[in-house]
Amino acid sequence: MRKRTPAGPTLTVAQLNRAVLARQLLLERSGLSLPEVAGRVAGLQTQYAPSGYVGMWSRVRDFRREQLTAALLAGEIVQGWVMRCTIHMVAAADYPPFTEAVRAPRRVWWQRSAGAAGEVDMDAVADLVRGYLAEGPLKQAELQQRLLADGLPREVWPGVQLWVDLVRHPSAGTWERPRAHVYALAGPDLVPDPPLDVAASRDMLARRYLGAFGPASAKDVASFCGWSVTEARAVLARLELRRFADEAGGELVDLPDAPLPDADTPAPVRFLGQWEAVLLAHARRAQVLPDEHRSKVFHVRMPQSIRTFLVDGRVAGTWTVDGGLRWQPFAPLDPAWQRAVEEEAERLTAFHDADS
Repeated sequence: MRKRTPAGPTLTVAQLNRAVLARQLLLERSGLSLPEVAGRVAGLQTQYAPSGYVGMWSRVRDFRREQLTAALLAGEIVQGWVMRCTIHMVAAADYPPFTEAVRAPRRVWWQRSAGAAGEVDMDAVADLVRGYLAEGPLKQAELQQRLLADGLPREVWPGVQLWVDLVRHPSAGTWERPRAHVYALAGPDLVPDPPLDVAASRDMLARRYLGAFGPASAKDVASFCGWSVTEARAVLARLELRRFADEAGGELVDLPDAPLPDADTPAPVRFLGQWEAVLLAHARRAQVLPDEHRSKVFHVRMPQSIRTFLVDGRVAGTWTVDGGLRWQPFAPLDPAWQRAVEEEAERLTAFHDADS
């Protein structure tokens, strides 16, 4: 059967690239507050906490490391498991709806993939963990030891964060203390009683995703949120959206007034940390990470993704900070771009070296 072309104009890969970069604040640094930036970009993925600091530096004018640490200590930005069962830095106001929007699908996914651990009564485990943490934060190792002492299998730990609203306590998981191994119960301001409406929370998360990464397909929305495509389509059907086609004729949807810059809009050099969401599968349509370079950044043998930098809106090389900041392009750069990367690398070196 011939594939039906959706109504609406066709967007090129170049247009989608600039749309994502604009919405991710990577075309021009922002003067918004840090919680506003975290909200605008739908959170920063931070399995490695310092990558959130690099992400803010690439998006916020005159950003200093101590600003984000202060926002974490003040609870204005929190780190917790939200989309895709992955740690993100999100605005405190976004944590409750984001968590509610993905809670049920995350639990179903874990129980199906956890083997024998998936048969454990996780509501009872959640009560135990809340008891462990009632008097304050604990290190992950201590939590795991207490679960073992109570006769539970080691494999139950990854499921705990799906039944208990845990956050990284800012005594860890910062630039100054990057090992993110101290956890606390999310406070009452992060866990509304009664719980938020699930449908409204999902609608909000879908809108936030499109505002940060759109235009996008239902599959992209599902991939980002950790929903099935069927669940994503049900949410999108409730929203007021505009529709486009990609170059292959697939349907893309978007918020009515979200920015769509011209394909030739200048894109400056930007350095990105590990696990930057603009490089992940849900944003692949924009080719910020060209397919020919994907295996150099994400590979099953690498426990973390590789730090990258963008030239003209696309990943052009990698960088490290071992013994000083060093960067390496995948191919020789035009002299003007070479100078631009050198200048941005100098600014990033100063950011890394600055006293907090």
